[in-house]
Amino acid sequence: MANLNETVSAERIHIGFFGIRNAGKSSVVNAVTGQQLALVSDVKGTTTDPVKKAMELLPLGPVVIIDTPGIDDTGALGKMRVERTHQMLAQTDLAILVADTTVGLQDADRDLLRMFQERKLPYLVAFNKSDLKGGAAQAEPSCPDADAVPAENRLFVSAATGENIFELKERIGALAKGTKKERKILEGLVEPGDTVVLVIPVDKSAPKGRIILPQQQVLRELLDNNCTAVVAQASDLPQALAQLKYPPKLVITDSQAFKSVMRDTPEDVAMTSFSILFSRYKGNLLQQIRGTAQLAKLTDDDTVLISEGCTHHRQCQDIGTVKIPGWVEHYCGARPSFEWTSGGEFPQDLSPYACVIHCGGCMLNEKEMHHRLAIAEAAGTPMTNYGLAIAEFHGILRRALRPFPDILKELEG
Repeated sequence: MANLNETVSAERIHIGFFGIRNAGKSSVVNAVTGQQLALVSDVKGTTTDPVKKAMELLPLGPVVIIDTPGIDDTGALGKMRVERTHQMLAQTDLAILVADTTVGLQDADRDLLRMFQERKLPYLVAFNKSDLKGGAAQAEPSCPDADAVPAENRLFVSAATGENIFELKERIGALAKGTKKERKILEGLVEPGDTVVLVIPVDKSAPKGRIILPQQQVLRELLDNNCTAVVAQASDLPQALAQLKYPPKLVITDSQAFKSVMRDTPEDVAMTSFSILFSRYKGNLLQQIRGTAQLAKLTDDDTVLISEGCTHHRQCQDIGTVKIPGWVEHYCGARPSFEWTSGGEFPQDLSPYACVIHCGGCMLNEKEMHHRLAIAEAAGTPMTNYGLAIAEFHGILRRALRPFPDILKELEG
């Protein structure tokens, strides 16, 4: 079983290394991490797919390092690699552009810098191969276009000799500290000493001996906050509640058990789901609540996109491919078409879809989740999530949102 002390990848700062082929991205990545994280050669296009590695990087701590294919790759296959690189931008909290000191900034480098700035990404430009220009101290004056990058955003390094690699790590650490805000899944919902009941059905898609990630994270946060956590399956909830001396502050359930949990939870006890908590934690709860309004309007001519941030073995009663489509059809009284994406796949054009129903996004970082929501908003495509949609299907959405009075007030206003 995974150690609950470990920082999951979705909660780590994602540091992406970008640039043209043969600028030495992978060499810089290896030098910064002190590991042979990526293959290195003099052949253009050695990195053919993004390489992601969760690791500890001093002075930062837990991070995810992303090494990407060259942004200037060519041909049909090269185009696909460039698209993969663009996808990595959506996950990146801090971008490092690795440029070749001997040739300066190329058009593809400038395009990347524009993308960083448009996305308001903190960034650094590491001018690599400074040893070929006499060393970092002599490289800056003779490097083409170096002054196009603000001094505070550039540094001259050599992956081959290690020159200024320590300084690069220090600069990355200083810049990254401002990219992450301390956030809590249960922010404002519980206080030390509170009792919270977690309804955790045994999920057939979870490996034996484990509970799924959102449940692990909520449980750990309760323990860190000196709360009492009571864990039960849905069928055992009445007995668990009866054994408590006082009513719990909150009941949190897997969304698939919403109907029975609502029935068994006293009206005066607040109740919500893990998926709804993650909509507030990583996404935009208000936007996704509003997205549920589209569910009743679906017709036979519409297409619904069901998207999950992870990939897993599908069970016979899989929630994404079986249960949610069935609930949608029953709720709207129509038979829309369905399409599915999983993992890192997500359409950049959502205009063909009447709505998107997304998972809670526990395997995606906040940056990626907000990027997907922004794509939906730009396309005018309503987007909701599993927990909110299931609550709407069962007629209990307002009940499930009671722990968030400010959101309800804004929604009804």
